[in-house]
Amino acid sequence: MKRRAPAPSGPTLLDAAARLDPTRARERPLAERMRPRSLDELLGQGHLVGEGKLLGRLIAHDKPPSMLLWGPPGSGKTTLAHVIAEHTRARFVGFSAVLGGVPELRALLDEARDEKRYHGARTILFVDEIHRFNKAQQDALLPHVENGTVTLVGATTENPSFGVNAALTSRCKVFHLEPLAEADIALLVRRALADVERGLGSLGLSADDEVLDAIAHMADGDARRALGTLETLADAVRASGATRIDRAALDASAETVPRRHDKGGDQHYDVASAFIKSMRGTDPDAALYWMMRMLDAGDDPLFVSRRMLIFASEDVGNADPRALLVAEAADQALRRLGLPEGLYPLAHACLYLASAPKSDGVKRAIAATRAALEAHGTLAVPKKLRNAPTRLAREEGHGEGYKYAHDFPDHVAPGETYLPDELVGARFYEPTDQGLEKAIADKLARLRGAK
Repeated sequence: MKRRAPAPSGPTLLDAAARLDPTRARERPLAERMRPRSLDELLGQGHLVGEGKLLGRLIAHDKPPSMLLWGPPGSGKTTLAHVIAEHTRARFVGFSAVLGGVPELRALLDEARDEKRYHGARTILFVDEIHRFNKAQQDALLPHVENGTVTLVGATTENPSFGVNAALTSRCKVFHLEPLAEADIALLVRRALADVERGLGSLGLSADDEVLDAIAHMADGDARRALGTLETLADAVRASGATRIDRAALDASAETVPRRHDKGGDQHYDVASAFIKSMRGTDPDAALYWMMRMLDAGDDPLFVSRRMLIFASEDVGNADPRALLVAEAADQALRRLGLPEGLYPLAHACLYLASAPKSDGVKRAIAATRAALEAHGTLAVPKKLRNAPTRLAREEGHGEGYKYAHDFPDHVAPGETYLPDELVGARFYEPTDQGLEKAIADKLARLRGAK
């Protein structure tokens, strides 16, 4: 018989009543009632629990390792934990990283240690939103995971490399969950509408296929969001005395769903990376798409303009020196206009930068110069280049032999060098053959040849 210990924030009276009286279960949200109870009911995540996949095999054989389930909201992290709970013969204990503190966690771990020591019972500890654990909580948990007192199942929307300390992450297998496909969510809402036991099937409601597909599309990969929308529509239709969920009911809900995008997490940096790489790859269409994705999701427009200012020098540089002027003008215009009008100069700069010739010559020149500084340390300034404001300085030879560039044709002193003696002939800036930089390359080659 499976034995379970209550979580520190244990089951509520409503949960207990629901187990005793099935009619009370309907007071729980539809998304909670429809949560899959087995691997067979699970939708999506075929790369983890599909036929022959590692996680599916481990759950089926009741051998789950300590793991971190990482994925966006509504992708099935908590659902997977529930499936593990249904399959395991171990004690399954839930703990909220938001509601629980260190004393509660220590008490739970002490209980798990006693169960293992005196009864030989395994404990699986599910920690929801584990990235919200502070350092003290993670430190308290670490030795118990390491020595096998508990098998940890942590759920997080944040990259574990940043949200969970390295020592704890190294002791867990990380499974990355993907947003659910639209087809999977469409199947889920149809299942919920028809399910008599846990879903809406006993209410005698029907729905147009167009509406169910629209709900799946609006969910944007989040199963919980889709079921919440369906439940809201069902309540509204029943309140009106109707029995069919149609397009008019959906339109009347006036629901607008924000794009799946975490301004402080992986989604933010992934989309920003795609934006920059698209500009670098000279794809103005993709660059504008990713920029609009960020802005549409509520990202700071000044973050976007700062990225374009950096890009103008890092990836365009002297191939088109005007790029920096365009990016700077867009940044200033945005600050004066705000949104939505500031979107025009942002899009203007985005399209210009993406279409411009590309050169990383500035970036490579910085890196090469830094390498020389690291390798050679603080080299002396050649005496001919030193300032000579006093007689003593002149007596020391400061400025002696210096050739004034403007006294020569093309304003270039033939044979003159300006680097420290140990670095004469070194090349840090190597212009590309793109845009204006090709002319710069030709000029430098001619001047270097003359020397």
